[in-house]
Amino acid sequence: MKKIAVVGTGYVGLVTGVALSDIGHDVTCIDIDEHKVKRMQEGKSPIYEPGLDEVMARNIEAGRLHFTTSHEEGFNSKDVIYIAVGTPEKEDGTADLRFIDQVTADIATHVSDDVIIVTKSTVPVGTNDYILKKIRERLIHKVTVNIVSNPEFLREGSAVYDAFNGDRIVVGADSKEAGDVIEDINKPFGIQVYRTDVRSAEMIKYASNAFLATKISFINEIANICEKVGANIEDVATGMGMDDRIGSKFLNAGIGYGGSCFPKDTKALAQIAANNDHHFELLESVIRVNNQQHSSLTTKAKTVMGSLKGKKVALLGLAFKPNTDDMRESPAIAVSSELLLAGADVTAYDPIAMDNAKKVIPEGVTYVDSTEEALAGADAVFIITDWPEFKELDLSVFKEKMATPLLFDGRNCYDLNTVASANINYYSIGRSPVENGDIKTIS
Repeated sequence: MKKIAVVGTGYVGLVTGVALSDIGHDVTCIDIDEHKVKRMQEGKSPIYEPGLDEVMARNIEAGRLHFTTSHEEGFNSKDVIYIAVGTPEKEDGTADLRFIDQVTADIATHVSDDVIIVTKSTVPVGTNDYILKKIRERLIHKVTVNIVSNPEFLREGSAVYDAFNGDRIVVGADSKEAGDVIEDINKPFGIQVYRTDVRSAEMIKYASNAFLATKISFINEIANICEKVGANIEDVATGMGMDDRIGSKFLNAGIGYGGSCFPKDTKALAQIAANNDHHFELLESVIRVNNQQHSSLTTKAKTVMGSLKGKKVALLGLAFKPNTDDMRESPAIAVSSELLLAGADVTAYDPIAMDNAKKVIPEGVTYVDSTEEALAGADAVFIITDWPEFKELDLSVFKEKMATPLLFDGRNCYDLNTVASANINYYSIGRSPVENGDIKTIS
């Protein structure tokens, strides 16, 4: 068992700290937000993440998981300190390292024992070297400090599962001894550990997210072609995914990616390349395609309905994906803006993310408490997030509640034949439209 501190209690920091305590380590999570810390001390997660509250409560009760606002208390007698603070993007796409800078100052001021710093935050290549240099320059006490890059690969909405069932744990260390300690800490997870140098570990995180974003933008471009030639994107994606060299994951066509990682990390990697005299044309295209894809449903609606002025449009789902309340870079932001600019009357419902949505969605959207309330009297509905409760709807509700049963589905939630049987006008991504009970085909 090691004594561990985790700085930052967002998705990465909190899940990391909770998971490490669950495999037997003594973990103290540090955050400067007193209200947030008090909630966590009571076993209440400040973020919506399935299963997290239960694991938190179990380890608080076992005395292995602690929360504090004090860096001095949190760093006292710790073997390892994990950095898991945010690295938001600046206007130019580069990573903002101001929270990293603050952590380096706090560590240098308060550590009084030899310690290993582990960077969980997604940071540009070379940042770990920068962190180590800054800490060593500012140290108050004469201690030995080493650093390890240990990037996270958690998916929001299934982060707890991923923490215990990941594909690999990357340990990037230029000190073999420090790398050995971090590998040993993670052994109870039973997940394969991949050892490399610090800078390669930093790049693995960016390259992984950029590649997954590329798959999404690629399949969305194929979907757009499918609509024009009369092919079905789901059949195409299935056929592609059967090839082991391609794989089936991240080949789901839709309204585009969002969240805290893909948009930020793709832009940051493109900027890292530019800063090193490399024009990353492929990645810039991925970003451009994704931005255009956010407008796909509004474009379809204008084509089908003509003017949207005065039309009542319901939005089902606001979070960037199911099982999270995260609104960062959600397609719902762009969609709601476009609808409001077109003069539509927009009503929205999401089972979890409404409070966060109100902070970023443009003013003018009306929020309601149920799917049925959102659909009442609507001229059209946009499905933005494929929450299970939307996918499992009895399609008769659209005809019963809406003024016109007209669906624009950004997540391909429904089978075309089922929709045709329900006699609903339906437009999805990369598939034939359904109009008046018929699946239209390209002749």
